[in-house]
Amino acid sequence: MPTVAAIDVGTNTVRLLVADAEGPGAYRVRHQEQAITRLGEGLEGTGRLAPAAIERTVAAVARYAAAARHLGAVAVRAVATSAAREAANREAFLAAAAAAGCAVTVVDPEEEARLTTLGALHLLPRRGGRCLVIDIGGGSTEFTLTAGSAPRQSVSLPLGVVKLTERLFREDPPPAEARAACAAHVREAGAVRKAVAAGVPFQPPLRSVEAIGTGGTATTLAALELGLDPYDGDRVTGYRLGVGRIRGLLHRLAATPLGARQRLPGLEPGRADVIVAGTSLLAEALDVLGFDGCTVTDGGLREGILLDTLARRLAPAGPRPGG
Repeated sequence: MPTVAAIDVGTNTVRLLVADAEGPGAYRVRHQEQAITRLGEGLEGTGRLAPAAIERTVAAVARYAAAARHLGAVAVRAVATSAAREAANREAFLAAAAAAGCAVTVVDPEEEARLTTLGALHLLPRRGGRCLVIDIGGGSTEFTLTAGSAPRQSVSLPLGVVKLTERLFREDPPPAEARAACAAHVREAGAVRKAVAAGVPFQPPLRSVEAIGTGGTATTLAALELGLDPYDGDRVTGYRLGVGRIRGLLHRLAATPLGARQRLPGLEPGRADVIVAGTSLLAEALDVLGFDGCTVTDGGLREGILLDTLARRLAPAGPRPGG
């Protein structure tokens, strides 16, 4: 069975997963790691990727691709999302990554949602009913409605933790006015409820739908609740975050200066400056959509890329021409 690698190149974080195939839809993890490179730094104001952000991100991607090949990966697939989609100079980033030894593909929001849902649900016990997978990223948030494990409809909103932080959370610690502005922004952003309902055919409250939280905000909040240091994805997966607890964490995090926030067990130091925006976004989205909480999963885009790559490589070969 082949060894393959997936690299998720996000607006805030680059994540690597190397695994051995064990059959269709099954793999054994060989190695995983991540680095916060903040590819989308400054993008909100300039519309362009900053040279330093490109340099940091390309260095991480190249390092991860080399590590994967050293572990015997026969395929290394790197996928970029919101920041690369939106940047006017994305070709400069893609060219730099290719020159460093790793081609990066930019996916559209629909493909991002499909792959994220694939990875998010893979690590959870199989769901028989409908789920709404909420993926809060650095530059955008995807809402995907599923039937069982299959994604059905999705919508992407230009709401991400890096964007919201640069726009609204410039003071340390952020004042109550900034939190109120963020809450209003989330509620007014095309109205989350209206935008999501336009993309997926349901109307809140969603009593027959389970909310699934994936991405760095949801997993970090679970890790904070559990006091995990170091982080443990197995313990995070399946953890239930209630809206009341999320709002409690929001109050605690917003009242804590950045330097002290960086030392909290369970909070990656490089995520400390964006976690207030992410927590506010998650709390407001759940509340607007009528959920009382969400189930957290450590799986996401990275795992979805890997599963999709394995499915392609293990698919039966078609008949040969003339055969």
